[in-house]
Amino acid sequence: MSTETVELILEPADNQRLANLCGEFNGNLQQIEQRLQVEIANRGNQFNVTGTAEAIKGTEAVLHKLFIEAEHDEITPEHIHLSMQDAHIEDIAQEVAVDDEFSEVFIKTKRGVLKGRGTNQKDYLRRILSHDINFGVGPAGTGKTYLAVACAVEALQSEQVRRIVLVRPAVEAGEKLGFLPGDMAQKVDPYLRPLYDALYEMLGFERAEKLIERKIIEVAPLAFMRGRTLNDSFIILDEAQNTTTEQIKMFLTRVGFGSTAVITGDITQIDLPNDKMSGLKHVLKVLEKVEGISFTFFCAKDIVRHPLVQRIVVAYENYERAHS
Repeated sequence: MSTETVELILEPADNQRLANLCGEFNGNLQQIEQRLQVEIANRGNQFNVTGTAEAIKGTEAVLHKLFIEAEHDEITPEHIHLSMQDAHIEDIAQEVAVDDEFSEVFIKTKRGVLKGRGTNQKDYLRRILSHDINFGVGPAGTGKTYLAVACAVEALQSEQVRRIVLVRPAVEAGEKLGFLPGDMAQKVDPYLRPLYDALYEMLGFERAEKLIERKIIEVAPLAFMRGRTLNDSFIILDEAQNTTTEQIKMFLTRVGFGSTAVITGDITQIDLPNDKMSGLKHVLKVLEKVEGISFTFFCAKDIVRHPLVQRIVVAYENYERAHS
């Protein structure tokens, strides 16, 4: 897919308006770059936009619109998001994502460069980069959580988001978390350990611990998300098959401006009581036709763990089909 660079000059050359448009540390420009998959370089009122022809066209339109508004209004991430919606720029973002379908996605981590194995993992990474809400559904060992954490770490390191929020339902403890010894982190640690492990592997133990101490990375049980709105965050809900229908609706409505959410789960391993319907199974039906939400469904062939794990998953699938 070919890219080009186009020069754009915004008149008049008003430094105050330009600073308002670009945002602190060019944060507003970075938000546009992320949504439209372009690169924006500027010096004063001269902007060079690099990307596909369609993406450049959309970028020029939104920059002109925001520059006019910057004379009287403060340009915030929320303002940019709503302006892009009004200008139908989101449609262009979707077209860019489709055009980019066959390009390789590389995620940079402490361990080196990570990329998807197989079609589903590659699609999963591309969709996370181009959608605000993403579902990764499939058996254990397919890399759903690991790849989501990798995307979150890269987004944090490249300053696309200000924090990472990792969430998991603590199903086994139910409503009895308060009776467990220790502070809140110690109470829920056993249920969040897989998320910590992925963080330590990608950031290193000391770096991850410092970010957790400074609340730049937050690891929390799902119950503590109620009433919050998470802006400029990368949010991962792991083990979503163990949420109720009310819980997953509550989680999805926490997503704020400038945020990306990834929901992962395996609908064949539900630990909820029999009288409770899995929120993940329910939401896949409710949201299947909602634009702007991506769904990636993994299967046994995507498993990257020990070969026996793949055979075990296949055996269970065959057994359930034979006895259903």
